[in-house]
Amino acid sequence: MNKGGKMNIGSMELSRIVEEQIRKWEISKERRKNREEDHLPVVTISRQPGSIVNEMVQRLSKELKLDIIDSKVIHGVAESVKMSEKVVSQLDEKTRNVLDNWIVYLKATRFLLTDTYVYHLTKVISSIGKQGGAIVIGRGANLILPPDETLRVRFIAPMETKARHMVQEFGITEEDAKQRIVLKEEERRDSIKRYFKTNIEDPINYDLIINTEFLGVENIIGVIKSALKFKKTPSRRKDDVK
Repeated sequence: MNKGGKMNIGSMELSRIVEEQIRKWEISKERRKNREEDHLPVVTISRQPGSIVNEMVQRLSKELKLDIIDSKVIHGVAESVKMSEKVVSQLDEKTRNVLDNWIVYLKATRFLLTDTYVYHLTKVISSIGKQGGAIVIGRGANLILPPDETLRVRFIAPMETKARHMVQEFGITEEDAKQRIVLKEEERRDSIKRYFKTNIEDPINYDLIINTEFLGVENIIGVIKSALKFKKTPSRRKDDVK
């Protein structure tokens, strides 16, 4: 983080990432028009630090054929009005109206949109959800997207397992890993409490809570694939149909 509290992601890099994702959405939309591709689901991932390694997330993405939308990218887009509007503009007018109504509903029933950042965060994540075909990591996505159209997964693990993963992934000492885990868990807990008025650990906010201590990648993927069968995919937009 810099002195202004902004995420260290350059505007040029952020723009490149957004443009690349928009191109993917456009290609996917054309395929659906031609009936070559079904509307893909959305999975949100909430995780205790160290409970799941990046390699596992990459495997999930590959196996489920879903793009990874990283929390840093979401944060950067939500902080940029220009980028936020670019993401939202990919939706047709009817879907944007539905999105606006959903945000009003969230504001009235689930949490308070306390500032501009949270408003744009909600619009960005909701727009990604409507596009479909994504794994959305962090930023309270499980609390923003419609639960009937989203598989909401949380990964947990005992401290020793989390510390071991952190040591392997970042090459730090076990003591440093445990300190980092405690700090990150506190930050995430405070952030969810501040923006969404709920406890990040509350199981009611998730469809699956997976302890990664003993489950391997293949088993975790199998569990998630099975659970996706019981979720609707995001509703087709009118311009997806011939």
